[in-house]
Amino acid sequence: MVVNKRRPLDPIDYEPDLTVVRGYLVRTDAARDVAALLDAAAADGVRLTLRSAYRGYPKQAAVYEGWVAQLGAEQADEVSARPGHSEHQTGLGVDVGGTTRPECDFEACFGETVEGRWVAEHAAEFGMLVRYTRQNSAVTGYAPEPWHLRWVGRELAAHMRATGVTTLEEVLDVPGGDYAD
Repeated sequence: MVVNKRRPLDPIDYEPDLTVVRGYLVRTDAARDVAALLDAAAADGVRLTLRSAYRGYPKQAAVYEGWVAQLGAEQADEVSARPGHSEHQTGLGVDVGGTTRPECDFEACFGETVEGRWVAEHAAEFGMLVRYTRQNSAVTGYAPEPWHLRWVGRELAAHMRATGVTTLEEVLDVPGGDYAD
């Protein structure tokens, strides 16, 4: 399932089967790997936390409208998905944070924290990818979010890591970039 600015959910108000992981709802088939990622970080002495996960259509609409009110529509589109276009709505997207520099949660500096570096190095081992990076923003259409992970499964994540492909759009040959309208 690829959801992006060019490929909305169908139906637009899609709701997945969900399971609770550390107090957050995630899609059931991703739950074991999300929990394993958090456990492995802890075993390595890294205090990685879940900060956000599943958001239904109404919640995503509220989040997006908050960004529009704060930044205007054009800039909001760089940092937040419109409702029906969000990986969070699939239950496959999670946002992680850390304890070493909590001021970096949901900020670009997260990538420079102990937790952010651990995620960049180990996410693929648990079927996750850091979805939005500086290097792939033209393809994904989003500003870098080193805290946003997308579960793709261990096999696909390993293939992507081995081939150096960093986006679902490229590996699955689907359109990306900005909204069509």
